[in-house]
Amino acid sequence: MIKKLIPVVFLFVGLGGGIAAGVFVGPSGKVADAASETSAISKKEKSKEKDTKAKVEKAVKGAKKEGMSTYEYLKLTKQFVVPVVESDRIAALVTMSLSLEVTPGMAEPFYAVEPKLRDRFLQVLFDHANTGGFDGNFTHSDNLAVLREALLDEARKDLGDDVSKVLIMSVNRQDT
Repeated sequence: MIKKLIPVVFLFVGLGGGIAAGVFVGPSGKVADAASETSAISKKEKSKEKDTKAKVEKAVKGAKKEGMSTYEYLKLTKQFVVPVVESDRIAALVTMSLSLEVTPGMAEPFYAVEPKLRDRFLQVLFDHANTGGFDGNFTHSDNLAVLREALLDEARKDLGDDVSKVLIMSVNRQDT
């Protein structure tokens, strides 16, 4: 009989301890509604965005005064792999490594939007492959200039005019 009561006793002791801990450590009793929390979060994000822009402007001005380079280079973490399709089959795979030339202080905003940026870049690369951009002499400067310009337009949608160039670090086509 006692063996059956021990788990019940432990249950009540644990429940009482949890309630006591909640009273001492828990919130002050004020319940904030979700809308005010969301508003506070968006205000913090806007404030951080303004602070980031101010830091970037300050860094650019400081670099110009000191004669330093006014750009930094941010590498996208992974290569892009683009299939080249001919007659409903993959005829080749193109791999590319890309970097961005940006104003100083853009590393944090860049890495925050990198997944979105990769998605946009992949769509541009797929479109380029589908229009024959990776056929024939695909490394000709005119072909790459068109590709760079399209990638730059997409980068500026997320990062604004702080992006000055898209740099193609490597490009390789492997026929299947």
